[in-house]
Amino acid sequence: MDELLAKATQGVDPDAPGAFWHILVNLLNMVPWAAMFWWNVLFIAVGALLGWWRGRLVEGVVWAAALGPIGWVVILTKPRPRPSAQPPPLPR
Repeated sequence: MDELLAKATQGVDPDAPGAFWHILVNLLNMVPWAAMFWWNVLFIAVGALLGWWRGRLVEGVVWAAALGPIGWVVILTKPRPRPSAQPPPLPR
């Protein structure tokens, strides 16, 4: 924890008015953004596949984008939509 605090407060005067923002920027610079992006793309792709399989493509993408792998469980636990009972079209 001391190492993280040292990296976050590196070059920051704690008494300065903008110290919070400078520390926040230092913390955000330590986040592996590229890896997080590609993991999210993978989660959304699998969610789209599961959603397509269950007949809920858009829901699969939305749940996977919002919750990641937990969204997969949400899609898998929802029942498949039942087709509405409509009469066949009339001949022309």
